[in-house]
Amino acid sequence: MPTKIEKDAVSGTMTTGHEWDGIRELNTPLPKWWLWVFYACIVWSFGYYVFYPSLPGVTGWLGWSQRAELEERMAAEHARVKPMLDRIRATPVAEIARQPELASFAVAGGRAAFADNCAPCHGAGGAGAKGGFPSLADDEWIWGGDLDAIQRTVAFGVRSAHADTRQSQMPRFGLDGLLTPAQISDTAEYVLSLSGRSTVPAAAERGRAVYAEQCVACHGEGGRGNQELGAPSLADRIWLYGGDKAAIERSIQAARGGVMPAWTGRLDEATIRMLTLYVHQLGGGR
Repeated sequence: MPTKIEKDAVSGTMTTGHEWDGIRELNTPLPKWWLWVFYACIVWSFGYYVFYPSLPGVTGWLGWSQRAELEERMAAEHARVKPMLDRIRATPVAEIARQPELASFAVAGGRAAFADNCAPCHGAGGAGAKGGFPSLADDEWIWGGDLDAIQRTVAFGVRSAHADTRQSQMPRFGLDGLLTPAQISDTAEYVLSLSGRSTVPAAAERGRAVYAEQCVACHGEGGRGNQELGAPSLADRIWLYGGDKAAIERSIQAARGGVMPAWTGRLDEATIRMLTLYVHQLGGGR
């Protein structure tokens, strides 16, 4: 609340006339040297504005702008790499891999494109993440790990809106009433047995019969998987959504299915091929 302006008895400084909860505000001006430096900086900034303009389309008295310099550098870089990119567009991926100079360029470009577009889901270096983001650095591939398979997956995605996308759908055995909760539990126990982790042999044996009737058509005998159908292996310990019994039961009950975007139309053909080669050499290429 406003009060009268007076000299503070303790500090000897005049007050501003403002008071809050009995605390009065002192009127302590900034040092004059600080103010003069501040004013000088304002004047100096106008000089920078004139000689090194910050607005698009204004070149300033020196005839130079940082934007124009960046555009020149980018144009020079595009011109430098254009011959290599043209070769990549005109060369099948398998042939690029057999040409050391071209392959080295493609892998370097793919690494940069991966960091910009793929790492948020698949992680740095393709490590993957629990929750539907597969590792790209091992030997387990849902849709195939050779160059052609990887290129198709990158180009068209998985369950994307593209007409040529990879497409698969696991039934919702629990939500749609195809299996009872007891059958789901037994099947999960059998799936655990495929990687030597079952603790209830009797339940696993009951689950074997359910698996043979409901699951073997896609996941194959012994749970080895089927890359043509996008059915992952169940006989290893690599799991997209978790491999404990509760997670497996959840997958059987409600099904799982992530979506990968189709990069055709978002990235040019050269970038897709470079991504293919980079992913292939991460450690899981076949």
